[in-house]
Amino acid sequence: MPDVSWLAAAIGLLYLTAAVCIYRILMTYRTAQGALAWVLALIGLPYIAVPLFLLFGRNRFGGYLNARRTGDAALTELLNHYEQQSASISQRDHEHFDDELRVLCKLGRQPFTKGNQCDLLKDGEATFDALFDAMESARRYILLEFYIVRSDKIGQRIKSILKRKLAQGVEVWFLYDDIGSVWLPRKYLRELAAAGANIASFGDGNFRRMRLQVNFRNHRKLLVCDGEVGFVGGINLGDEYLGTAMDEEPWRDSHCRITGPAVTGLQLAWLEDWNWASGEFPTLNWTPSMPARGDQEVLILPTGPADTYETCTLFFLNCINNARDRLWIASPYFVPDFQIMNALQLAALRGVDVRIIIPEKSDSWLIGLAAYSYLVQACRAGIGIYQYQPGFMHQKMVLVDNRYAALGTANLDNRSMRLNFEITAICTAGDFVEGIEHMLEQDLASCRLMSERDYRERSIPFRLACRTIRLAAPLL
Repeated sequence: MPDVSWLAAAIGLLYLTAAVCIYRILMTYRTAQGALAWVLALIGLPYIAVPLFLLFGRNRFGGYLNARRTGDAALTELLNHYEQQSASISQRDHEHFDDELRVLCKLGRQPFTKGNQCDLLKDGEATFDALFDAMESARRYILLEFYIVRSDKIGQRIKSILKRKLAQGVEVWFLYDDIGSVWLPRKYLRELAAAGANIASFGDGNFRRMRLQVNFRNHRKLLVCDGEVGFVGGINLGDEYLGTAMDEEPWRDSHCRITGPAVTGLQLAWLEDWNWASGEFPTLNWTPSMPARGDQEVLILPTGPADTYETCTLFFLNCINNARDRLWIASPYFVPDFQIMNALQLAALRGVDVRIIIPEKSDSWLIGLAAYSYLVQACRAGIGIYQYQPGFMHQKMVLVDNRYAALGTANLDNRSMRLNFEITAICTAGDFVEGIEHMLEQDLASCRLMSERDYRERSIPFRLACRTIRLAAPLL
């Protein structure tokens, strides 16, 4: 009898937990489809759905100390000062264009700043050379934040530079993501810490901090040196970006080097993440430098699940809905939700040249399969889906007409829209936009235009797998 009572108590607790989960879903859901799926699973299979929901079902990163919206005094003061700088976006002839950009400023609570210089870094070799040079030239401090850090040739080179700079009196703050860098040896971190580096992981390896929120990732990839030069883009710290991994297949990716006031935006995003991970507030340089040849307008847009709005989703919708002639997007993971897909269809139907570049070879074959399920919708509306052929394309870019371009870490998938902390640099300068255009034209020349037949003429099991994986894409 005692065993029976314990079993009854356990079952009762399970269903009570399921009821609490359902209440939370009903009060906080963002998509009706996802909410309905979770509710049905929690009612029908609570012993499976309850632990899965606790691990993967939450859509807000409740523990994140979002200083911009919860009032941390020091960070809020910095942000307010940055917002009120006179180097905000200039007046333009086209009021509609101004509104379009002001929306982005409101989403990120950062201004477009003038007097910047953005240099495109086309591949891993160019990016790592620039990163190494910037770190070698640092005089006061180096801030790093990367989703993936490996202990391979690139990782060892990074460690060697950082240890040398620490010996010279340069301070180093090193932030990485627990999940993305799960294979990073503890020895690597211990050596840096012993040399004097300040190290933290986004979850801090602390169960209390993570609070069963393992489905959230810090997907940002940025470097700031002395508050004067910054880098952002799709490249992590690993040899694969030089084409020395994944069966020696070349990896196509891009990054961006920024000098000027916009570096302050990168530094603010880093500081917010560091403050969450470590509880520390390091003293940094908040006087933006003005490069001699810098005249570009740039906005840094951090996005994440702690935001008041679905900032990343609204960024993409803003770009898609305001495109007039051309919308080119490069994304290695193409699993858009219904509102993004509908917006893309509407853009194509109103005559916008919509092109989506995705890789033929992917580091996630599941996500690659899910992309096929969109072909019929895309092709019928006139959306061009292009598969990049010579390796794995990992870059994340958006080109809107000839007016502005964006480069960063956000993909066209649910994880970037709702679960990952991402960061994007948006630039209106003509030479930067032309550089992105030229880069994407070269990539398109190495692509194959897909058609409905790529999906319709495949076997029923293949099509069923594509549709099924598409449903599970938010967890991948």
